[in-house]
Amino acid sequence: MDNAHQIGTLKRFRAISYAEGISYLLLLFIAMPLKYTMDMPLAVKYTGWVHGILFIVYVYAVFPTRRNLEWTFRRTLFALIASVLPFGPFLFDRKLRQQEKELRA
Repeated sequence: MDNAHQIGTLKRFRAISYAEGISYLLLLFIAMPLKYTMDMPLAVKYTGWVHGILFIVYVYAVFPTRRNLEWTFRRTLFALIASVLPFGPFLFDRKLRQQEKELRA
């Protein structure tokens, strides 16, 4: 597989990762406090739905990304674990930026 295709795969996965990570932070730090301090359960309902969909998209995106970029088992596992940690996708993005830099070289 050529570098241009791999870079495209990586960029697509990074975009999904950012969206999932932001939705998780919104759920945890905005919607949940609104629900429990201001009795606004709809904040969690809608933010939770969006986050749930993005989480599923993220997990499904890990496997074709793994195949296209030839990730090791360890990197794939780290990508999956990152999806359940509040700042995980952003920490994992450091590795992805490094890989993108290597592909461009």
